[in-house]
Amino acid sequence: MKFSTIESSLPDIKNVVQCLRCGAITKSAAVVSSVIPQTEDAGMFGLPPKAQSIIFMAVAMSLHYFGYSLARPSTIAIFTSSKTGYTSTAAFPLAMAFVSPVSLLLLISYTKALDNYGPRGALAASTLGSASILFMAAMSILMLQNSDISFLGIPLIKYVAGPLFVFRESYVQLITSQYWSFMSSVLNPEQSSRWFAPISGLTSITSAVAGMNVSLIVSKLGLAGAIFGTGFMMVLSLIAASRAYAISDKFGFNPSHEESGEKSKVSKSQVTQHDGLLTKASKLFRRVPTLWALFLEVLASQGLAALLNVIFVAKLSSAIPNDQDRAGWMGKFFALINVITMVLQFGLLPNLMQVLEPKFLWRVLPIIMIGITATQSMKFDPSLSVVAASLLTMKTLEYSARRMLDEMVYVPLDFESRYVGKEVVGVLAYRLGKSGMSLSLSALTALFGNFGLQELSLLATGASVLW
Repeated sequence: MKFSTIESSLPDIKNVVQCLRCGAITKSAAVVSSVIPQTEDAGMFGLPPKAQSIIFMAVAMSLHYFGYSLARPSTIAIFTSSKTGYTSTAAFPLAMAFVSPVSLLLLISYTKALDNYGPRGALAASTLGSASILFMAAMSILMLQNSDISFLGIPLIKYVAGPLFVFRESYVQLITSQYWSFMSSVLNPEQSSRWFAPISGLTSITSAVAGMNVSLIVSKLGLAGAIFGTGFMMVLSLIAASRAYAISDKFGFNPSHEESGEKSKVSKSQVTQHDGLLTKASKLFRRVPTLWALFLEVLASQGLAALLNVIFVAKLSSAIPNDQDRAGWMGKFFALINVITMVLQFGLLPNLMQVLEPKFLWRVLPIIMIGITATQSMKFDPSLSVVAASLLTMKTLEYSARRMLDEMVYVPLDFESRYVGKEVVGVLAYRLGKSGMSLSLSALTALFGNFGLQELSLLATGASVLW
C-alpha cells in the first residue's frame, strides 16, 4: 500500500490547521484550492462550492462533538450519583447492555427517514429528535433533582438518569456517520486523504475545549444545564449542516441526486426490499472473509473497552463522590484523551506509517493493552490514576490508530463491502461488543455477586489476550 499521498499532504494539513486556529480563513483559500481544484465558480473567500460545503459540514460535526463532550461526563455523573442515579457496580454494565437494542431502534428510524426524506431530511430528523430528547431529559432532571416523589419505591429522577445514559451512548454514532457520509460523497479519494485528517483533528480540538470547560459550565448551569447545552449545540450543528446541503443543492452535487440515480436503475421491488439486509450481509461476509475477521476483531476490542469503562466508573464513583466535581474531572480526562489523539493524528502516525506495515501496528495495539491491564490486575485496589491510565491508553489507541487502520481495511474492498459490510460492522459489532460484555458481567454478578476491581482487571487482561 502506498503512503506517498499522505506524506505529500502533510504541508497542506498543517496550513489548514494553522488557519483554523488563527481564524485566517482568507489565507487558507490557496490551500483549499490546491486540494480541491477550482473547476466551479468560486464563492466565499474564493473557495469552490465543494470546499465551502465541506467546511460547513466539518463545522457541524465539530459543534456536535463539542456538545457530546459536555453530555458524556454530565450523564455519567448523573447516572453514578447516589442521589440521582445508581451506585451498584452492576448498574453500569446493565445499562450498557441496553445500548445495542436502542442503537438498532434509532437505526431503523433513521432508515425510514432516509427513504422518505432523503439524506438532508434524515439528518434534520435525527438531530432535532435527539436534541428534543436531551431538552426533555434536562428539564426533567431540573424539576426532579430536589424532589422526593417516587414510584414503586424508586425516586422518579432515577427513571430519567438510566434512559438518558443509554440514549447518550446510542445517538452519537448515528449522527456522526451522516456527516462523514456527506463528506465521503462530495470528495474523491485523493481529496479525502488530504481533508479527513484535519477534519478529525478539528473535532478533537473542539472536544478538548469542551472537556476542559465542563467544570466551569456545570458550576454555573448545573448538570442539567450542561445537557441543555448539548441540545443547543446540536441545533447549531444542524444549521451548519443545512448550509452545506444548501450549497450542494445549488451547485448540483447533493448526495441525494446520486441516490435517486441508482434507484432509477433498479426495479421498485428491489428498492423497497429492506428485509433482506441480514441475508445480504451473510452472503457478503462469506464472499469477503476479511469482513468476518474485522467483525470479530471489533467484538473483542469493544468488549475490552466495555470492561475498562466499568472499572473506571466504579473507581471514579468511590474516589470522587461529589457529582459536580466528578463531572468536571471526567471532562478534563476526556479532554486529555482528545489532545493526545490530536497529537498522534497530526504528528506521529503519518510518519510512523511510512516505516511500519499496517498489520504490524494492528498487532502491537492489543500487546500494549495486555501489558497495561496485567500490571493493573496485580493491585488489589488499583488507584484512580492507574485505572484512568488504562482507559486513557485504550481510548487513545482506539480514536487514533485503530480507527485509521479500520478505514484502511475498506479501501481495497468493493463497493458492497464498503457501504453494506461497513454498516453491519459499525452498527452490530461495535454495539454487540459492548452490550455483550455488559450482559456477561451482569449475569456473572447475579450468579457470584459483585466483583472487585482486581477481579475485573483480570477479566480485562483476558479480554486483551482475546483481542
